[in-house]
Amino acid sequence: MMQKILVIGGVAAGLKSAAKARRCDPQASITVLERGEIVSFGACGMPYYVGGDVPDIGALMKTPAGNMRNADYFKNVKDITVRTQTEAVAIDRRAKTVTVKTLTSGETEILPYDKLVIATGASPVKPALPGIELENIYTLWHPNDAKAIRQGLERGRFANAVIIGAGLIGMEMAEALTLWELPVTVVEMKEQVFPAFLDPEIAGIVAKYAAETGITLLTGERVQGFSGETGVTAVETDQRSIPADLVIMAVGARPNTELAKAAGLTIGITGAIAVDEEMRTSDPDIYAGGDCVENVNIISGKKVFAPMGSTANKHGRVIGENLCGSHMKFKGVLNTVVAQIHDLTVGKTGLSEREAKELGYEYVTAMVAGHDKPHYMPGAKLITVKLIVETKTGKVLGLQAVGEGEIAKRVDVAAAVLTLGGTVHDLFDIDLSYAPPYSSPIDNVAVAANAVMNKVAGKLKGISSLTAKKKMQNSPDKTIFLDVRTPEECKQICLADCPNVKYIPLGELRSHLEELNKEDEIIAFCKISLRGYEAEGILEGAGFKDVKVMEGGILAWPFPCEKGK
Repeated sequence: MMQKILVIGGVAAGLKSAAKARRCDPQASITVLERGEIVSFGACGMPYYVGGDVPDIGALMKTPAGNMRNADYFKNVKDITVRTQTEAVAIDRRAKTVTVKTLTSGETEILPYDKLVIATGASPVKPALPGIELENIYTLWHPNDAKAIRQGLERGRFANAVIIGAGLIGMEMAEALTLWELPVTVVEMKEQVFPAFLDPEIAGIVAKYAAETGITLLTGERVQGFSGETGVTAVETDQRSIPADLVIMAVGARPNTELAKAAGLTIGITGAIAVDEEMRTSDPDIYAGGDCVENVNIISGKKVFAPMGSTANKHGRVIGENLCGSHMKFKGVLNTVVAQIHDLTVGKTGLSEREAKELGYEYVTAMVAGHDKPHYMPGAKLITVKLIVETKTGKVLGLQAVGEGEIAKRVDVAAAVLTLGGTVHDLFDIDLSYAPPYSSPIDNVAVAANAVMNKVAGKLKGISSLTAKKKMQNSPDKTIFLDVRTPEECKQICLADCPNVKYIPLGELRSHLEELNKEDEIIAFCKISLRGYEAEGILEGAGFKDVKVMEGGILAWPFPCEKGK
């Protein structure tokens, strides 16, 4: 008997599940319902269309071969019926039917199913603020938004842009709009950029770079409304009024669960649809995937709402297999992310330090900086890596990385180790590829692993830039900051507002020990603090009692610097 598969939602998870089901069952009747006009579009590419990297919005809806992924394509190539502008309005689980409405005509009909897939996605959060309905306030959730913004930019209609939210979409759009030489202000209610996944010292590096590229960041500031008659003219915060004729709302997403709730399906603690490892809902004949469902964090085991295009596509593959009798499992997510702001890349996988602390882990962190390939190679760029490891077991908990060099591959290596439950020793032991055009003999992630192991063994007494800054502010007379760079380096850049700094180049340190007090707390550093680590060894060998290293050095310093004298 031919199986009837009905899919609600025609973007990533929905069409991926339909396509996979077709490969598994050539005879099944497969119908996809999509209330919008277009299907299967690459939403994550929209900021790059706005910025100009992608010249044609249609590219986000085409196959690599250039075929438009529309209803005709899915029918002709995959024998999948795709009905656009058709909304599912009710699910009758007992009768195994879905009531649908054709939006162009208003007509309703009832469609039967043997297996049902809910892939209704998520909607952007649009708070009920005064003036929120003014023109030129966008959420960048649909290609139509991207087209309208791009057209306005091309016609010179915008003079000032304000972005609400310093998350992934917000910061990607900040980059896109600065490419048009448009003044851009980002307003974030939390105290840092990327508040959902970065620790403050890594976020500080991003914020410092963003400010250097012309992006105005206003953190710790809350939007209260918008001014204007028909179109927006200003954003009103709790601290100021910001001129704006283009506003991007990027303050998060909510899962579209109304249909599932009305059908009596279980909703999880995150507010998204609850599913098991096989992506099955509380009804054994109904599956759900994509941005409308909750996931399990692989490290913590906790339920999380983590809408990502990559995750939605994986969900679709798992669902498609299981629609046809398989028992494929989806293991969970690590909340792995990567983002680009001009020449800077930032990425994260696993737990942040904040999350590790909230979950009660005993952990150790290390932050290391260095080139992404040998310094002598053309194109070598500096990156900073922060590694978080459980103290007792050595299990890797998370990694963050930032810099102008190759970040994504370092994040992905850590994600692989995390997925397999690996330890800091595994992170060092992995036989990574090596050639000077691509990486150093000991890769940055392995260097971070070594730093953690040295910390655990008591060989490295490192402190974060945040801790160093507190010592600089709270006990300037009790802590000596030992800068072991060369005089030429010190003339180029130095830490600002550092009242108790001592300059002794590493090569001269052994012969100038008498200039330091063995009883003082000494924090050694250099550009990346590799020489700072060497200085720690020299001083401890000479009998100094309290020597620490400022991890990451000046490269990872998220606070102001100044030109040396």
